[in-house]
Amino acid sequence: MSIHIEAKKGEIAETVLMPGDPLRAKWIAETFLDDPVCYNRIRGMLGYTGTYKGHRVSVQGSGMGMPSSMIYFHELIKDYGVKNIIRVGSAGSYQEDVKVNDVVLAMAASTTSGMNNSRFLNSDYSPTADFELFQKAVNYAKEHNIPVKAGNILSSDEFYGDDPEEYKLWAQYGILCVEMETAGLYTIAAKYNIKALTVLTISDSLVTGERLSAKARENSFTDMVEIALAAAIS
Repeated sequence: MSIHIEAKKGEIAETVLMPGDPLRAKWIAETFLDDPVCYNRIRGMLGYTGTYKGHRVSVQGSGMGMPSSMIYFHELIKDYGVKNIIRVGSAGSYQEDVKVNDVVLAMAASTTSGMNNSRFLNSDYSPTADFELFQKAVNYAKEHNIPVKAGNILSSDEFYGDDPEEYKLWAQYGILCVEMETAGLYTIAAKYNIKALTVLTISDSLVTGERLSAKARENSFTDMVEIALAAAIS
């Protein structure tokens, strides 16, 4: 048992899928896993372990933003021996050709956070995905004719920014979309030498203004989850 997770040792698998929304964790566990068992209810941040095609897999909510999610990343790695973390979440598109419901694989994560400035003074650290997990995700998507976009994304510290046009500078430099956790995940994964990948579904577009409903964000995104699970067990 850690500070924020009440699971006993051995109740969490070495591979964990991590949505921000704990209700999405519940949906993933009940929809995709066989015999899921809830191991965590502390702070309502639900976590489950079950099997997928015979392989043990856990699903754990992380909350929104790097300060929340990195608590769970750290405890899963240090207290429960987790070796693979795959974030599954929603994102806002920065590009006209990255449309609502598209799947994005995060090769790298830029960030507006000062998190890594405290680690690498006067330098920029570029956190990246694990190549093996990334390659498995790409291969599964190709084999199942699921179109994906792949590239650099932005992990923002703010959901509601002051400047609605700020995204255009990031878009000019090829950033595909924005979310709030991946730069933290890829950094802590590198620190502790584990594998990490982020698979995202576009829930809204800053270019067109189109967006999915809150309910659709909570319990849709099937392609994203199937890609993540295939990378996890292959």
